[in-house]
Amino acid sequence: MNESVLSFKDKYFGDKNFYKMTLTIAIPIIIQNLLTNLVSMADNIMVGQLGTNQMSGVAIINQLFFVFNLLVFGGMSGAGLFSAQYFGQKNHNGVRDVFRMKILIGITIIAISLSVMIFLHEPLINMFLHEGSSSGNIQETFNYAKNYLYIMVIGIAPFVISNCYNTTLKESGQTVVPMKAGVLAVVFDIVLNYIFIFGKLGFPAMGVVGAAIATVISRFVECGYLVIYTHIHSNDYPFIKHCYRTLKVPGSLVKKIIVTGAPLMLNEFLWAGGLTLQTQALSTKGLATVGGLNICNTIGNISNCIFVTMGTTIAIVVGQLLGAGKLKEAKVTATRMAAFSLLISFGMIIILGLLGPVFPHFYNTTDEIRKLATKFIWAVAAATPFISLSNSEYFILRSGGKTIITFLFDSCFVCLVNVPVAICLTKFTAIHIVGIFFLVNMLEGVKALIGFIMVKKDIWLNTIVD
Repeated sequence: MNESVLSFKDKYFGDKNFYKMTLTIAIPIIIQNLLTNLVSMADNIMVGQLGTNQMSGVAIINQLFFVFNLLVFGGMSGAGLFSAQYFGQKNHNGVRDVFRMKILIGITIIAISLSVMIFLHEPLINMFLHEGSSSGNIQETFNYAKNYLYIMVIGIAPFVISNCYNTTLKESGQTVVPMKAGVLAVVFDIVLNYIFIFGKLGFPAMGVVGAAIATVISRFVECGYLVIYTHIHSNDYPFIKHCYRTLKVPGSLVKKIIVTGAPLMLNEFLWAGGLTLQTQALSTKGLATVGGLNICNTIGNISNCIFVTMGTTIAIVVGQLLGAGKLKEAKVTATRMAAFSLLISFGMIIILGLLGPVFPHFYNTTDEIRKLATKFIWAVAAATPFISLSNSEYFILRSGGKTIITFLFDSCFVCLVNVPVAICLTKFTAIHIVGIFFLVNMLEGVKALIGFIMVKKDIWLNTIVD
């Protein structure tokens, strides 16, 4: 397949088989991610019915767990680059060794995360609590946040283990089983949230503590399903056979994963940390901003999960093609998938635009927070095409093992551009918080342009496994 002689239509648009292949992989992941985000939305709305302080307290802890989630994602993804390419070679021993490495990475992440959440949570929570608006009580918000955190830390271990199994199955081309596990977790989470938060079926009303308990139980359910199903069907997933006889991983592979994967893990951690610092800078405009951003992020995450899923699909398909040595086909496929993701983004602009004035009214909060949330949602809608492109570019670069470049492209941009811009605009200008939020989001366009240039240079077209 010679990419240079393809027409515009053939370069950016595939045939029916292409879209069938893409959607076969993407739809189960989209369903799983959408359900996960819909659960978060349901949790958020139910907690939002309790009041502004409860909503803001939970939002702060979720921001901290956002960093943890991305650290897990980075750790699994760094090793997963090798899983996808080993699977492309039908090398099940290689996939098994990578899975073992994921377990070791997961144990390390669990230990670090528990230490930070338990011993440093008070200063971390206080970072987001500032005067400057008529909505909310800082002390009450702090107490709700702390109580929510004490329960949520119990779910750290099953979440990490689930990701070890979840990601390896996806990298092996199996996306339906993780989707089923996600659906099961969703059902448990929504039902238990309703029971525990509001006190139904004889249970006491536990508020934010009940929301945390429901989330933790749902994580154990998802983890249990993935582990049991995978081991029962070991003939379908050869990598799991005898995987726990030892956790020893060949030194050469450990070195490769560390060299290639460490920048990716660091990238996810710094990217999430950068976005958290960005949110913290915006929060200095008052507690109402925290509430407005929480509502905006809840609906915005539904949109973003579509583009992350398309990126994950790119990583799976392109990674397997690179592992099989089909470099030209990988390049054409990556271009078409990125174009497909961009087309989807235009539909998301319309959806977010329509939901902007409606969604905030699902929350029992003040008009000040609702108005801010509506304008924040519209700002995210305006940046959606750029978010789509930058996600696609990130996963294309990552699929070829160019993790140092993705580190510079992704987290360095957030930390060295987004965060300083947010801090300067909040501290040294009189621009309203909505204008600041819009300008910070539109920086995604600059990032997308940089990513486009790097992808066009074909620096990512290589095979990283023997």
